[in-house]
Amino acid sequence: MARRKNPEDLSVEELRRLLIEKRRGARRERIEHFRRTGRVVSVTPDLPKSFDGLSAVPLVEGQGEENASRDSSPPRARTADRILLAVEILAVVGLVGVMLNGLGLLRNLNSEVAAAIAPSTIQPTPLVSAVILPSGHTPPDARGNTAPNEAEIPEHLRPMVQSLANIAVPTAGLQQAIRIQIPALNVDAPVVQGDGWEQLKKGVAQHIGSGNPGLSGNMVLTAHNDVYGEIFRYLDRLVAGDQVIVYTQQRQYIYVITQTVIVEPTQVEVMAPTVDATVTLISCYPYLVDNQRIVVFAKLQN
Repeated sequence: MARRKNPEDLSVEELRRLLIEKRRGARRERIEHFRRTGRVVSVTPDLPKSFDGLSAVPLVEGQGEENASRDSSPPRARTADRILLAVEILAVVGLVGVMLNGLGLLRNLNSEVAAAIAPSTIQPTPLVSAVILPSGHTPPDARGNTAPNEAEIPEHLRPMVQSLANIAVPTAGLQQAIRIQIPALNVDAPVVQGDGWEQLKKGVAQHIGSGNPGLSGNMVLTAHNDVYGEIFRYLDRLVAGDQVIVYTQQRQYIYVITQTVIVEPTQVEVMAPTVDATVTLISCYPYLVDNQRIVVFAKLQN
């Protein structure tokens, strides 16, 4: 039986080994106690004794399992995670697309509302087909009385003339004519919209739907020659090169006379639209007879 040595008889190496064994024993007891109570699990086997001072590393239960599950996730779980991530990305992209589309719809709606409430620019309406040339009237009597000359209207077309007389007069716009001057005849008169019987009493009348000053199209202007101021009495004195000046609220436009013709009241083709900016002056003819029309054409001066 080995004799028990006193501590003072032990060498330094023996004391060190003895201390390690005591520490190892105490650690094993603690680990065993924790293992019995379910507080720790061992994830590595006990190391051989050759590794002095080293022992199994205990982990708190749950932490090791969490790390292990994180590192060893099955391939199916990783695939599912990727699918979910892709679905989330697609959902975000779809939401952004819906928002952008909504902004576009809102912008279009605002534009439509603004266009609906904004005052519209006055545009010439399509030229209404005339049955006879305007300004027709009976020659004035000794007292100056006159009336529209219905006898010059073909009987089967009279209902159409009555319907055309009910066309609404457009609101005056900035581009519409408001005054006319013919220097060679000393004419200076207002221009009104519509060439019905009542409008022709007020001055020079512009046919509804005809062109506006300075723009492409045929601006048709009519006035009487022997009643209501006799504004167009001397149209037959105009010659090529004479000027017709038409005013809007913004500026003036100068037209140059190119041609004068005498036509029948039914020759409405002289009122047809034109490609160039032109003005057509119409009045009854001859003076105090009024069974024809005098028509003067002028073209916008470049």
